[in-house]
Amino acid sequence: MLDGKRILLIIAGGIAAYRSLELIRRLRERGATTRCILTKGGAQFVTPLSVAALSEQKVYQDLFSLTDESEMGHIRLSREADLIVVAPASADLIAKMANGHADDLASTALLATDKPVLIAPTMNVQMWEHPAVQRNVAALEAMGVRRVGPGSGALACGETGSGRMSEPLDIVAAIETVLADASAPTNARPLAGRRALVTSGPTWEPIDPVRFIANRSSGKQGSAIAAALAALGAEVTLVSGPTNLTPPANVTVRDILTAREMLDACMASLPSDIAVCAAAVADWRVATEANQKIKKDGAPPTLTMTENPDILKAISNAGANRPSLVVGFAAETENLIANAQSKLDRKGCDWIVANDVSPAEGVFGGDANTLHLVTRNGVETWPKMDKAMAAARLANRIASHFAPGDAPERQAAQ
Repeated sequence: MLDGKRILLIIAGGIAAYRSLELIRRLRERGATTRCILTKGGAQFVTPLSVAALSEQKVYQDLFSLTDESEMGHIRLSREADLIVVAPASADLIAKMANGHADDLASTALLATDKPVLIAPTMNVQMWEHPAVQRNVAALEAMGVRRVGPGSGALACGETGSGRMSEPLDIVAAIETVLADASAPTNARPLAGRRALVTSGPTWEPIDPVRFIANRSSGKQGSAIAAALAALGAEVTLVSGPTNLTPPANVTVRDILTAREMLDACMASLPSDIAVCAAAVADWRVATEANQKIKKDGAPPTLTMTENPDILKAISNAGANRPSLVVGFAAETENLIANAQSKLDRKGCDWIVANDVSPAEGVFGGDANTLHLVTRNGVETWPKMDKAMAAARLANRIASHFAPGDAPERQAAQ
């Protein structure tokens, strides 16, 4: 519930602005007070009267309103809120936020705030995938701005792909998560003094010099987890298969190709306090890699397969070098929880983070995830959220596992 919480909702331009009305209603149902800034673009899609009627609050639009600015309205609005939510967040407003522009009430309030900010982007799929937009979003995330969505599906422009604004209830869930994180103990670096190992991305298992076996993992979730742990003060080593991602800041990256290389890099990175095995490791490889490219001769080649090393199990059974907390991932297409619980027992790890990777879920390569944290005490189901937000939630959950001030002493040789 959001009883007593004060939300400043900024409604930018875009056809999805009409869904902000539903968001206001859902926030009020949960006891939140919602003030709204309606941009010039947003006012093309929803009226100030409809926003005011649902929020039961004055709607703010003009940076140079004598009444509002006589009280420094952009300062007051940003400081009196517990959280600023931008929904929808247009490409234009995202660019202003990323580059520090302040030419209207919305951008000025965002620049003047000292409170958490959550954005819900929405735009055409080609706009969303444009390098300039991705650069601006990455810049905002580096500044600590949280993001929910966008989702994938049919867009108002008639195209299909990423760019849909998240559902109002998904935004509400993200708001609850951000506010819960903001109200957590104020130790900004609870994992300072801890060492963390994270695996991420796919592995490429060669068949011959030009072909390999792989999977659809983008590495986004593992990379986000590494960044989130580093943000909490951990000394992080990220062992990553091939991806197109920019390496996270303040993280040591070990690039590998195969499962055997990943195992070697992981074992060399022990001992650590935390291990999060988020990589989508290929389960099998060909028993003998061809030295030359296999030529077509009218019949498909026969490939003899052999099992790859079990990296999660190896780390969970590393003896004196075993991390205090070992977290595995279970990517499943059926019987999600049952399979995750079985994996927890087989591997000997402490937690399993389970997610449904059925094609309909769009997890591989996508920006959102619905995670289930499976421990020996039960199952926690988290709402669907952006992968960066899911990573932050997992990192905070890991931090809460360790007692404050209990960072292990390490010998100089380590």
